[in-house]
Amino acid sequence: MTFWALIILTALLITLFLGYSMLRGQKTREPAAAYDLRVYREQLASVDRDLARGVIAQADAERVRTEISRRILAADAQMQKQTTQSGAPRWATGVAIVVVAAVLVGGGAWMYRQTGAAGLPDQPLAQRIERAEVLRAERPSQSEFEADLPSAPRPQLDESYATLLQQLRDTVAERPDDLQGHVLLAQHESNAGNFSAAYKAQERVIELSGSTASADAYSHLAEMMILAANGYVSPEAEEALRQALSRDPRHGPAQYYLGQMMAQLGRPDIAYRIWVDTLRDSPAGAPWADAIRAQLDDLAFRAGVFNPPDIPSASTPSGPSQDDIDAAAELSVEERQEMIRGMIDQLSDRLATEGGAPEEWARLINALGVVGDRDRAVAIYEESLSVFADNEGALQALSAAAQRAGILQ
Repeated sequence: MTFWALIILTALLITLFLGYSMLRGQKTREPAAAYDLRVYREQLASVDRDLARGVIAQADAERVRTEISRRILAADAQMQKQTTQSGAPRWATGVAIVVVAAVLVGGGAWMYRQTGAAGLPDQPLAQRIERAEVLRAERPSQSEFEADLPSAPRPQLDESYATLLQQLRDTVAERPDDLQGHVLLAQHESNAGNFSAAYKAQERVIELSGSTASADAYSHLAEMMILAANGYVSPEAEEALRQALSRDPRHGPAQYYLGQMMAQLGRPDIAYRIWVDTLRDSPAGAPWADAIRAQLDDLAFRAGVFNPPDIPSASTPSGPSQDDIDAAAELSVEERQEMIRGMIDQLSDRLATEGGAPEEWARLINALGVVGDRDRAVAIYEESLSVFADNEGALQALSAAAQRAGILQ
């Protein structure tokens, strides 16, 4: 109600200001004859002054007075004939003011009902954060959410594949401790669209793997749970994502789904930060990066971000990685040097024109050290120190790269 009162009051104040301007302009408007009268009176006074100074003769003064007096009488007669002021009549001005008020107040209310959220109560930031925490704590479990989902038709499988899948199920049932069998079962159940069966098999994979279970294993478990729940990130899926990120803090798929969960819980601000960091760490062509880019603009709008930071696009080359440099060892010396220098120049040009993450600067320094270009590595290192002067973590990563490149002892 407070919002509506403020909007209506603002519209009325604007209407009053415009109406006052129109009425004031009408009051100050005068006919042309009134201006002529002032000029003629000034001319009469000027004739008297000229006669007193002896500039003109008495006869000439009388003749000029007679002519000016005639003009004064004509102008006065013209004013007497004008019964209304020039311009729009008062009733037209009043109608215009009413129309302006109707457009501002009524039109504004109509537009808000069409594009706004009429009837929605005020939502202070602290209240929204508190509601998001309650929603996170009270959201349904994986089994509860799946139980409420409408039954969906199973995909039709090729008869031979369906037979092989059933044989795999029977074999795994007979060998409950067969790790490889459960890995295959989880994979093929997922391929067949049986995501509930797939994540149950994946849970057994993690159980059998024990402490050696990888970040990928937990990420696959979370993904199968999310697919089984039609995109909903349950508390169990969240726990799997946390386990994956505890093993690999930069695991792309786990970060993607964690951001998706935050968006579902009403925290698009956190989701946006997670996805932006994920994009910066993602290799070129990563499928989760493409999924993030497709949704990032909408998420930025929901998060209230109107000046998004620079984010590498899908076509942005990532520059030479350590794997690229290692693979070059199989080439001849000339071919290896040419390949590495081409990638180095490509990355160097992009960092000089567009900037980049600290990891990319560190990669460039390391690559220059590999090819023996110490002077250029030193120059890039010194430049990076000025770029990331206020980022302690980035400075540590750059110093480590400089040590690997042999330019910092």
